[in-house]
Amino acid sequence: MSRQHSTPILLPLGGQATSLASIGYRSGEDAVSEQQIQALVHEHPSCLPIQEIDPTFVGPVPICMELQTPAGPIDNFMVTPSGLPVLVECKLWRNPEGRREVVGQILDYAKELSRWSSSDLEREVRRRLKREGNVLLDRVREAHPGVDEIEFNDALTANLRRGRFLLLIVGDGIREGVEAIAEYLQAHAGLHFSLGLVEMPIYDLPDGGRLVVPRVLARTFVVTRTVVAVPDGHSLEDAVDPTVIRELDPDRAALSDAQQKFWAEFLEKLTLDDSEQGVPKPPKLGYLSLHLPAPGGNCWLTVYRSMKQGEVGVFVSSTRGTAGEYAMLQLADAWDDIREDLGGTAKRIERDGRPTIIDAKTFGSLDDAIVRDRAFYWLAERVNTFVNVTRPRVRSAVADYQG
Repeated sequence: MSRQHSTPILLPLGGQATSLASIGYRSGEDAVSEQQIQALVHEHPSCLPIQEIDPTFVGPVPICMELQTPAGPIDNFMVTPSGLPVLVECKLWRNPEGRREVVGQILDYAKELSRWSSSDLEREVRRRLKREGNVLLDRVREAHPGVDEIEFNDALTANLRRGRFLLLIVGDGIREGVEAIAEYLQAHAGLHFSLGLVEMPIYDLPDGGRLVVPRVLARTFVVTRTVVAVPDGHSLEDAVDPTVIRELDPDRAALSDAQQKFWAEFLEKLTLDDSEQGVPKPPKLGYLSLHLPAPGGNCWLTVYRSMKQGEVGVFVSSTRGTAGEYAMLQLADAWDDIREDLGGTAKRIERDGRPTIIDAKTFGSLDDAIVRDRAFYWLAERVNTFVNVTRPRVRSAVADYQG
């Protein structure tokens, strides 16, 4: 027997009881539309019963509607002050769609977002809202002024990469058999996203207002949280079974493997003059980091590749408000003195509102072995030179900062 809900009864003080009419059962011009549900969720995100689904995502800030992705537009995109994305797909249950299509659609959105960085997301939000600046962070700070930019962007990038999302399918009323979607959710839930099915019937009130009665029909999440103490400058990553990632998103797994292979080839060709400079293991990312001598690893060289542009490069990075940032700013201030030492096409630029030093070059298709070898040769020389020039200066600037 399917679960049913009775019509709400309004009992005004000293008045007559009134049965409220659901607008979900109307037809024609008076019928509720998916766009109206989208607007309701965007303007009143508190109507979503997130506490009952996954309390980690409570208090999301609405960013925009119809956020474009390669898999199609996300109806409602939100993010919490801690950098956790929330995706909402609005559906009218009177519109018959197979449960695989409904759930599969929002899973496709999540799959695409897991390939983005915070910069990619910021770019698409700017494009959607047709505004300049750091629109995403500005929206979050309107609701939570104390949000730190670096911590927010770092957390957002990590959550995007891990697929740590809350996915919500929101509908206006119960349709026969809709709760059977729960079985599909359980069978396809990943390790890092939470997914909920929410019924949100809307009723007209006698005074012209509306009553929203959200109900959680199904939810599923598998998240393991562990608290441990780690040495300063180190961090822990959630352990994810590679076979699970391949089953959920084979394209993402293939991309990660290709990135790791690329950096493994590069590191084989990299020779550093400075024997104290540590070298990381090949990451499954579009970049790798070489930490410079700053406490807590808060100043480093970012070595990156862009497959679309056929570009590779290296630049100085740091964490805001630290000795590492002080050292990076000192390097930028000393640009006239170190320009000749760096050589090549290195230049001083503004990045994220701060000066830094970068060198980059476009080679063409990095899938071509010959082109890739040329890129590796150039990049290895650039990285070695950047280490030789920046490492002693960072050490000296950190000592001045601490003194």
